[in-house]
Amino acid sequence: MISAASRPYIDASVPVLRAHGLAITTTFYRNLFGAHPELSNLFNMGNQASGAQQQSLASAVFAYAANIGNPAALGPVIHRIVHKHVSVGIRAEHYPIVGKYLLGAIAETLGEAATAPLLAAWDEAYGALAALFIDAEKTLYANAGIAPGQTRAMRVSEVVQQGADTKSIRFDAVDGATLAAFEAGQYVSVTIEFADGHVQLRQYSLSDAPASGSMRISVKRERGGAETPAGEVSNWIHDHVAVGGVLQVSPPFGEFAIDTASDAPLVLLSAGIGITPMIAALNMLSRNRSQRRVIFGHAARDAAHQAHGADIAAAIAAMPNLQVVTFYDTVDAGSAALPGLMDVAALPAWPRSEANVYLCGPLPFMQAQWLALVGAGVPVARLHREVFGPDMLDHLL
Repeated sequence: MISAASRPYIDASVPVLRAHGLAITTTFYRNLFGAHPELSNLFNMGNQASGAQQQSLASAVFAYAANIGNPAALGPVIHRIVHKHVSVGIRAEHYPIVGKYLLGAIAETLGEAATAPLLAAWDEAYGALAALFIDAEKTLYANAGIAPGQTRAMRVSEVVQQGADTKSIRFDAVDGATLAAFEAGQYVSVTIEFADGHVQLRQYSLSDAPASGSMRISVKRERGGAETPAGEVSNWIHDHVAVGGVLQVSPPFGEFAIDTASDAPLVLLSAGIGITPMIAALNMLSRNRSQRRVIFGHAARDAAHQAHGADIAAAIAAMPNLQVVTFYDTVDAGSAALPGLMDVAALPAWPRSEANVYLCGPLPFMQAQWLALVGAGVPVARLHREVFGPDMLDHLL
């Protein structure tokens, strides 16, 4: 991927990035948006405000340096990022801009330690990575039949309250044309233009099986807290989207694709709004009255915050080999839910070497369940995860 002359400088950067990565990426975003405010439309500014995006980029740069000679480790991560980039319309001409400000941030943060050979090595390494992204994204755009940033107008046909904080939104193509096929686990980007003219894009997993001319997403209202701002897009959607409204939506993308075709046992584990891709998979199986052995585990705050209860009930009625286990922080009297956080030991047993396990939910949930599953003997090759929001790439660090 890079020359033998540059490799020692990248290897030597690993401890430096571990120590200063967050300072470098914070400087990078500050300088990038200062010079190119128009690029803020391509970034989740809520994640910028909370610091999550800076931490994610720091972990990505560190993971790249630490695994630069290990394409088997980097390949899946690059594939995931390529899908994210195409979903928001990243273009080839964006890469030189990002490279300029990333190298500038390294030089500014490290000062005299950022020697000319070190910066030259990172310039080469970034160029090699950018070329990989550009080529892969060009292919994905071509396969989707779209230009970068191209969306289509979709008319809202149904809005359903799904628990206390979540609404599902079904939409159809305004032009009546056939929608792109998708797999359970994939997502679309929704573009929102606010009253002051600024634009934000958010990715939402498709939360239903493919239907003729129709797609559905489910959106949790992010109310914000002491350390995180309220979700600008999610609150706008909850407050403004109604039947008859029109949204600009990308084609489906995403490498997190749940196996709904084979006969092998299947384990679907989620928490909170992470339930959405699992519901898409469950509905695909349910509508085919699947005989597969399926374990569906979900964790929520309480029964009031449980989303997609009707979909789960329909699947239970249609699938004789489906087992559903729910975990609530607060359990009402008479509820069948188990109290507390999800516990792998409380799930029904399954053949560890035969079943694929899919995880989706907040990052702490994902990290805890990944460790618990590996500790319970689930092969890492059988584990698949989707993170809503910036990924810390903890499995590579």
